Amino acid sequence: MFYTEGLPRKLGQHFLTSESVLAEIAAAAGETHPNCIVEIGPGRGALTRHLLPLCEHLHVIELDSRLVDLLRHKFANYPSLYIHHADALDINLAQWGPAVIAGNLPYYITSPLVERFLVLEPLFPLAVFLMQWEVAQRLLAKPHSRDYGYLTVATQIVCQVELVCKVPPAAFSPPPKVESAAVRLIRRPELTPDLPALLKFVGRCFTHKRKTLRNNLRAFYGAAIDTMPEAGLRAEQLQLAQFGDLRSRLMSSAAE
Repeated sequence: MFYTEGLPRKLGQHFLTSESVLAEIAAAAGETHPNCIVEIGPGRGALTRHLLPLCEHLHVIELDSRLVDLLRHKFANYPSLYIHHADALDINLAQWGPAVIAGNLPYYITSPLVERFLVLEPLFPLAVFLMQWEVAQRLLAKPHSRDYGYLTVATQIVCQVELVCKVPPAAFSPPPKVESAAVRLIRRPELTPDLPALLKFVGRCFTHKRKTLRNNLRAFYGAAIDTMPEAGLRAEQLQLAQFGDLRSRLMSSAAE
């Protein structure tokens, strides 16, 4: 878990203390001068402090009740800050749109939160997340690489993915055993038709990553997959556009 500053540590918590990294993350989130920013996992408010001058309204979502009390005391004189004691995976993020989303994400909710951002409305054009480097590598991966998988394709179909900065263990207290990175997700202006169905199809393609598309998709499309030139390939060998094209051809074949 990547919180901020030096609160007594619970299992898995590491607090970001580097002012330069905090400033860089805030700048990436506030570059478009948003009216509203939603911060996930504010901890003791180190990033919150950097985000407050960048927007008219800042909503922060914190699960730890001790930190909620601390934030309410620390920022009592900031009427533009709204503190919500909630689980970021349960709260309705859409209620604050249009908004930018930012935050230091605990490892175990990184993928679910990224996936939640992907299906939000275009009113949420940008997200900046601090995460473990291994997850950032997956978001940034290219075809034919070991890290290229479902989360890669789902994210890159919807967003342009940019590396804001790598963050060494020394930037945290106590230092974690792994490197971290801040990643910016910029929602593409063009809407993806039937996005939930396309993402479901991409998930099927990666059901067993080392198996061919023929093996992964036959249960859903029968012999139709055998007629496709991609049938003998693995999902990690496809470019982004090929997933939508393959799905369209399979759907057309099934309708015949």
